Amino acid sequence: MIIGRKEEQKILLSAAQSEYSELIAVYGRRRVGKTYLIRETFGYKFTFQHTGLANAKTKDQLFSFAISLRDAGYDDCPIPQSWLEAFSLLSHFLKNSTDEKKIIFLDELPWMDTPRSNFISAFEHFWNGWASARKDIVLIICGSATSWIINKVINDHGGLHNRVTQRIALQPFTLRECEMFVQNRGLEMNRYQIAECYMVLGGIPFYWSMLEKGLSLAQNIDKIFFAKNGKLSNEFNLLYASLFRSPEQYIDVVTALGRKKVGMTREEIMTAIDKPSNGTLSKVLDELEYCGFIRKYSGYGKKTKQAIYQLVDSYTLFYFKFIQQNKNNDEHFWSVSIDSATHRAWSGLAFERLCMA
Repeated sequence: MIIGRKEEQKILLSAAQSEYSELIAVYGRRRVGKTYLIRETFGYKFTFQHTGLANAKTKDQLFSFAISLRDAGYDDCPIPQSWLEAFSLLSHFLKNSTDEKKIIFLDELPWMDTPRSNFISAFEHFWNGWASARKDIVLIICGSATSWIINKVINDHGGLHNRVTQRIALQPFTLRECEMFVQNRGLEMNRYQIAECYMVLGGIPFYWSMLEKGLSLAQNIDKIFFAKNGKLSNEFNLLYASLFRSPEQYIDVVTALGRKKVGMTREEIMTAIDKPSNGTLSKVLDELEYCGFIRKYSGYGKKTKQAIYQLVDSYTLFYFKFIQQNKNNDEHFWSVSIDSATHRAWSGLAFERLCMA
């Protein structure tokens, strides 16, 4: 069962009914439910689907692509030696498909773009030179590396310029959708507990899926974050590494913003991270805003150049306040600190941000 996502499903299903070929880019942060949305919408039935390999060499990426073609029915598919050949094999396979609409799902596309692989030029050639000239192709590309999707595809100034016909920036669940999720999973949580849980987890479906029946909210949070080998104990670095090719500079910015609850100006951020105010900082701030980690606003009577950047991501704020501070590796850290002054202060600020969500 899909919670929410009605507009996103409408876009995907409309593309399948289109008179023309469609190139759809689906992006959003790690664990927000991109792959699940696409698979559920199409009933897990695709003419061809493939998922890129994390941290793999070009040779292995190409071998994996050939295996996916064989799984789809291209039994004697050879191993391609380049991405140009790989997409040529894909077009050959699709020409012989009897599907009225050929639904192609390429998941974790950024992972396929390994150094010196010429992946982008081959992908451009496949879409511009073959797929877009037909009327029966729905190509869905997806990835957690939002910066890659935005810079290499959506905002590309080369062969993919203005080629994306639909884009879906998948957002976290709203508070209401989290309540629906809880009800669907049969978890016994009242609205106060759901709100507090949202203040910790944000609206990330995968995080909510870790909540266990029979445990209190405090016990669940301890088990997920603070227990030895907790499922999300190392999530922070994985989260930023999955979204950004060079995560260190993004982490530097959110770390600086995490120290000032009301936010900081661009100049204050520049001073805090000890980096020059240049195009790189603009890119980092824009991409963090795209991903929903920060918000940009102008104070009353202030000029646009004096805009404030504020960290608003619930999980990141929780990490800085509690996980990073758990120096003693206390597996019951949350349960024992629930009545502390630190917890009460955090609750007030977190609730303010919840109201802005």
